[in-house]
Amino acid sequence: MITFDDLCAALYLPDFDPVPAQMRMVPATRRFTPPVGVTPRQAGVLVLAYPDSDGLHIVLTRRTESLRSHSGQISFPGGRHSPEDISFTATALRETCEELGLCDPDIRILGALSRLYIPPSNFEVYPTVGALDAPPRFSPNPDEVAEVFSLPLNDLLDSRIKHSEERDILGLRMTVPYYAVRGHKVWGATAAMLSELETRLRAVVD
Repeated sequence: MITFDDLCAALYLPDFDPVPAQMRMVPATRRFTPPVGVTPRQAGVLVLAYPDSDGLHIVLTRRTESLRSHSGQISFPGGRHSPEDISFTATALRETCEELGLCDPDIRILGALSRLYIPPSNFEVYPTVGALDAPPRFSPNPDEVAEVFSLPLNDLLDSRIKHSEERDILGLRMTVPYYAVRGHKVWGATAAMLSELETRLRAVVD
Protein backbone atom coordinates (compact mmCIF):
# COMPACT_ATOMS: atom_id res chain seq x y z
CA MET A 1 0.00 0.00 0.00
CA ILE A 2 1.49 3.33 -1.06
CA THR A 3 1.83 5.83 1.79
CA PHE A 4 2.40 9.57 2.01
CA ASP A 5 5.99 8.78 2.97
CA ASP A 6 6.39 6.78 -0.25
CA LEU A 7 4.90 9.63 -2.25
CA CYS A 8 7.25 12.18 -0.69
CA ALA A 9 10.26 9.95 -1.28
CA ALA A 10 9.21 9.51 -4.92
CA LEU A 11 9.12 13.26 -5.48
CA TYR A 12 12.67 13.77 -4.24
CA LEU A 13 14.59 11.04 -6.03
CA PRO A 14 18.17 12.13 -6.75
CA ASP A 15 19.25 12.33 -10.40
CA PHE A 16 15.80 11.46 -11.74
CA ASP A 17 15.32 12.12 -15.48
CA PRO A 18 11.62 12.80 -16.12
CA VAL A 19 11.63 12.74 -19.92
CA PRO A 20 12.01 8.95 -20.45
CA ALA A 21 9.26 8.44 -17.85
CA GLN A 22 6.93 10.91 -19.56
CA MET A 23 7.67 9.46 -23.02
CA ARG A 24 6.34 6.03 -22.05
CA MET A 25 2.75 7.29 -22.21
CA VAL A 26 2.75 9.72 -25.14
CA PRO A 27 2.87 9.27 -28.94
CA ALA A 28 6.37 8.66 -30.25
CA THR A 29 6.33 11.84 -32.35
CA ARG A 30 5.51 14.15 -29.44
CA ARG A 31 7.91 17.02 -28.80
CA PHE A 32 8.90 18.06 -25.28
CA THR A 33 10.24 21.57 -25.94
CA PRO A 34 8.68 24.58 -27.68
CA PRO A 35 9.72 25.37 -31.25
CA VAL A 36 12.58 27.83 -31.58
CA GLY A 37 11.32 31.37 -31.13
CA VAL A 38 8.01 30.32 -29.57
CA THR A 39 7.22 31.45 -26.02
CA PRO A 40 4.78 29.07 -24.34
CA ARG A 41 1.98 30.14 -22.06
CA GLN A 42 2.30 28.87 -18.49
CA ALA A 43 -0.07 26.95 -16.23
CA GLY A 44 -0.16 25.25 -12.86
CA VAL A 45 -2.03 22.06 -11.96
CA LEU A 46 -2.58 20.24 -8.68
CA VAL A 47 -1.96 16.53 -8.20
CA LEU A 48 -3.99 16.13 -5.01
CA ALA A 49 -3.60 12.96 -2.94
CA TYR A 50 -5.86 11.88 -0.11
CA PRO A 51 -6.52 8.66 1.85
CA ASP A 52 -9.55 6.45 1.21
CA SER A 53 -10.55 2.98 2.31
CA ASP A 54 -8.27 1.32 -0.28
CA GLY A 55 -5.25 3.60 0.10
CA LEU A 56 -4.19 6.92 -1.36
CA HIS A 57 -6.14 8.39 -4.28
CA ILE A 58 -5.41 11.32 -6.59
CA VAL A 59 -8.04 13.65 -8.04
CA LEU A 60 -8.86 13.84 -11.75
CA THR A 61 -11.50 15.83 -13.61
CA ARG A 62 -13.27 15.58 -16.95
CA ARG A 63 -13.40 18.95 -18.65
CA THR A 64 -16.69 20.17 -20.11
CA GLU A 65 -17.21 20.03 -23.86
CA SER A 66 -17.73 23.81 -23.97
CA LEU A 67 -14.16 24.70 -23.00
CA ARG A 68 -11.98 26.00 -25.81
CA SER A 69 -8.83 24.12 -24.79
CA HIS A 70 -8.69 20.33 -24.31
CA SER A 71 -12.49 20.10 -24.05
CA GLY A 72 -13.84 16.78 -22.78
CA GLN A 73 -10.42 15.52 -21.78
CA ILE A 74 -9.27 14.16 -18.44
CA SER A 75 -6.99 16.49 -16.52
CA PHE A 76 -5.75 17.56 -13.12
CA PRO A 77 -7.43 20.63 -11.66
CA GLY A 78 -5.52 23.74 -12.66
CA GLY A 79 -5.19 26.41 -15.29
CA ARG A 80 -3.39 29.40 -16.67
CA HIS A 81 -0.86 31.26 -14.52
CA SER A 82 -1.98 34.75 -13.59
CA PRO A 83 0.41 37.68 -12.95
CA GLU A 84 -1.16 37.95 -9.49
CA ASP A 85 -0.09 34.39 -8.60
CA ILE A 86 3.12 34.38 -6.58
CA SER A 87 4.03 30.89 -7.81
CA PHE A 88 2.77 28.02 -9.94
CA THR A 89 1.65 26.34 -6.72
CA ALA A 90 -0.49 29.41 -6.04
CA THR A 91 -1.92 29.04 -9.56
CA ALA A 92 -2.76 25.39 -8.95
CA LEU A 93 -4.44 26.10 -5.62
CA ARG A 94 -6.43 29.06 -6.97
CA GLU A 95 -7.64 27.11 -9.98
CA THR A 96 -8.55 24.10 -7.84
CA CYS A 97 -10.62 26.40 -5.66
CA GLU A 98 -12.36 27.89 -8.72
CA GLU A 99 -12.94 24.56 -10.49
CA LEU A 100 -13.80 22.24 -7.61
CA GLY A 101 -14.85 24.56 -4.80
CA LEU A 102 -11.97 23.06 -2.84
CA CYS A 103 -10.41 26.06 -1.12
CA ASP A 104 -8.97 24.06 1.74
CA PRO A 105 -6.21 25.68 3.80
CA ASP A 106 -5.30 22.20 5.04
CA ILE A 107 -3.85 21.17 1.66
CA ARG A 108 -0.20 20.34 2.36
CA ILE A 109 2.32 20.86 -0.43
CA LEU A 110 4.49 17.76 -0.75
CA GLY A 111 6.56 18.72 -3.77
CA ALA A 112 6.25 18.82 -7.53
CA LEU A 113 6.51 16.82 -10.72
CA SER A 114 8.57 18.11 -13.64
CA ARG A 115 7.28 20.83 -15.93
CA LEU A 116 5.80 19.58 -19.17
CA TYR A 117 5.32 21.27 -22.54
CA ILE A 118 1.98 20.69 -24.32
CA PRO A 119 2.39 21.31 -28.07
CA PRO A 120 -1.28 21.57 -29.22
CA SER A 121 -2.09 24.40 -26.80
CA ASN A 122 1.47 25.79 -26.43
CA PHE A 123 1.31 25.56 -22.64
CA GLU A 124 4.14 24.78 -20.25
CA VAL A 125 2.57 23.09 -17.22
CA TYR A 126 3.99 23.01 -13.70
CA PRO A 127 2.42 20.22 -11.57
CA THR A 128 2.31 20.71 -7.80
CA VAL A 129 1.69 17.66 -5.60
CA GLY A 130 -0.49 18.30 -2.56
CA ALA A 131 -2.15 16.21 0.13
CA LEU A 132 -5.20 16.16 2.37
CA ASP A 133 -5.57 13.92 5.40
CA ALA A 134 -9.22 13.05 4.63
CA PRO A 135 -11.34 12.62 1.48
CA PRO A 136 -12.29 16.07 0.11
CA ARG A 137 -15.80 17.35 -0.55
CA PHE A 138 -16.16 18.86 -4.02
CA SER A 139 -18.46 21.50 -5.42
CA PRO A 140 -17.53 21.48 -9.12
CA ASN A 141 -17.98 24.51 -11.34
CA PRO A 142 -20.39 23.21 -14.04
CA ASP A 143 -18.95 25.60 -16.63
CA GLU A 144 -15.54 23.94 -16.39
CA VAL A 145 -15.90 20.50 -14.81
CA ALA A 146 -18.20 17.78 -16.13
CA GLU A 147 -17.07 15.10 -13.65
CA VAL A 148 -14.73 14.58 -10.69
CA PHE A 149 -13.27 11.15 -9.95
CA SER A 150 -10.14 9.60 -8.48
CA LEU A 151 -7.37 7.16 -9.31
CA PRO A 152 -6.04 4.90 -6.54
CA LEU A 153 -2.26 5.22 -6.53
CA ASN A 154 -1.93 1.45 -6.14
CA ASP A 155 -3.76 1.08 -9.48
CA LEU A 156 -1.22 3.36 -11.13
CA LEU A 157 1.34 0.58 -10.63
CA ASP A 158 -0.95 -2.01 -12.22
CA SER A 159 0.15 -2.53 -15.86
CA ARG A 160 -3.34 -3.79 -16.75
CA ILE A 161 -4.67 -0.21 -16.82
CA LYS A 162 -2.26 0.70 -19.64
CA HIS A 163 -3.51 0.46 -23.22
CA SER A 164 -3.03 2.10 -26.60
CA GLU A 165 -5.09 2.84 -29.69
CA GLU A 166 -4.70 4.32 -33.16
CA ARG A 167 -5.89 7.92 -33.55
CA ASP A 168 -5.84 10.67 -36.15
CA ILE A 169 -4.21 13.70 -34.53
CA LEU A 170 -3.61 16.87 -36.55
CA GLY A 171 -3.94 14.85 -39.74
CA LEU A 172 -1.48 12.16 -38.67
CA ARG A 173 -2.22 8.54 -37.79
CA MET A 174 -0.42 7.59 -34.59
CA THR A 175 -0.44 5.15 -31.69
CA VAL A 176 -1.69 6.85 -28.53
CA PRO A 177 -1.05 5.25 -25.10
CA TYR A 178 -3.57 5.81 -22.34
CA TYR A 179 -4.49 4.79 -18.81
CA ALA A 180 -7.96 3.25 -18.40
CA VAL A 181 -9.42 4.84 -15.26
CA ARG A 182 -13.05 4.36 -14.21
CA GLY A 183 -14.27 4.07 -17.78
CA HIS A 184 -12.16 7.00 -19.02
CA LYS A 185 -9.15 7.10 -21.33
CA VAL A 186 -6.47 9.29 -19.75
CA TRP A 187 -4.02 10.32 -22.45
CA GLY A 188 -1.91 13.26 -23.58
CA ALA A 189 -0.29 15.57 -21.03
CA THR A 190 -2.17 14.06 -18.08
CA ALA A 191 -0.94 10.57 -19.01
CA ALA A 192 2.62 11.90 -19.30
CA MET A 193 2.44 13.39 -15.80
CA LEU A 194 0.92 10.19 -14.43
CA SER A 195 3.69 8.20 -16.10
CA GLU A 196 6.32 10.31 -14.38
CA LEU A 197 4.58 9.79 -11.05
CA GLU A 198 4.26 6.06 -11.73
CA THR A 199 7.96 5.74 -12.56
CA ARG A 200 8.96 7.67 -9.45
CA LEU A 201 6.74 5.50 -7.23
CA ARG A 202 8.10 2.29 -8.76
CA ALA A 203 11.62 3.41 -7.87
CA VAL A 204 10.53 3.69 -4.25
CA VAL A 205 8.18 0.75 -3.68
CA ASP A 206 9.36 -1.95 -6.13
